[in-house]
Amino acid sequence: DLLLSNSCIPFLGSTEGLDFRTLLLDEERSRLLVGAKDHIFLLNLVDVNKNVKKIYWPAAKEKVELCKLAGKDAHTECANFIRVLQPYNRTHVYVCGTGAFHPLCGYIDLG
Repeated sequence: DLLLSNSCIPFLGSTEGLDFRTLLLDEERSRLLVGAKDHIFLLNLVDVNKNVKKIYWPAAKEKVELCKLAGKDAHTECANFIRVLQPYNRTHVYVCGTGAFHPLCGYIDLG
């Protein structure tokens, strides 16, 4: 219904089924940060398809191999699913992912 009424703009930046899970609204900079499978997207709030920035952050290959050896599904479980996007200060966001069952965290410089 929203598409038919032209009252929304769908995000066209990824057709890969990246399992979007985590959102962080940055009103000050008019951005939306989206955590997904192996990716973090920085979207413009006015037009989510304009100037899309994407950070590719996969799990380490050795961690993916250990995950598969443990019997997990390589496509649905052995990846770095971004689960935490938290403001840290005016310039950085704290981010954590599953890391193929070996969690890892870091900081994104929003500048």
